[in-house]
Amino acid sequence: MSGDEPNPARRRFLTQATTAIGAVGVGFLLVPFISSMAPSAKARAAGAPVRADISKLEPGQMIRVEWRGKPVWIVMRTKDNLDMLTEIEPVLADATSDVSDQPAYAKNPERSVKPEILVLEGICTHLGCSPTYRPDVAPIDLGADWQGGFFCPCHGSKFDMAGRVFKGMPAPKNLPVPPYRFLSDVEILIGEDQGVA
Repeated sequence: MSGDEPNPARRRFLTQATTAIGAVGVGFLLVPFISSMAPSAKARAAGAPVRADISKLEPGQMIRVEWRGKPVWIVMRTKDNLDMLTEIEPVLADATSDVSDQPAYAKNPERSVKPEILVLEGICTHLGCSPTYRPDVAPIDLGADWQGGFFCPCHGSKFDMAGRVFKGMPAPKNLPVPPYRFLSDVEILIGEDQGVA
């Protein structure tokens, strides 16, 4: 072979080496580009499920956690609270939660997975104020027929101990129930449904 004749093996090697180096270069260019389209860590954390420890929650007490920038209330209802839920239905705007936001497993009179544990988003459905937890029965400011629940001080909407709105209130719907599931008897995962593995 003279120096002027083409060498097919060398040409094949150079072609393959150039292709491999080009592929690596394209990979280095694509990784930052594709990564820039992924949500930031802050954005992922804002929508991530939140764990809540309810081991110290006593009957009648409420704890607050934050999920997606919203307050979420977890209330341990008493037997009296649960007994009152069916008695109060005639004065509620949506007693069966037909037009309200809750997962299918919380579409019951208690609006919960376990009757004694209530999980609600703490945002009024009227204009987004945060109602206060008022478990006291018949306080002077709420009247003799008040059996405990949530009161929105912004415009006066009242909700029962299942977060259902009373008739004639500014709030158009019941308080939302976020997706949640029990990890154990003392821990709830808010932001993830029952059926999710």
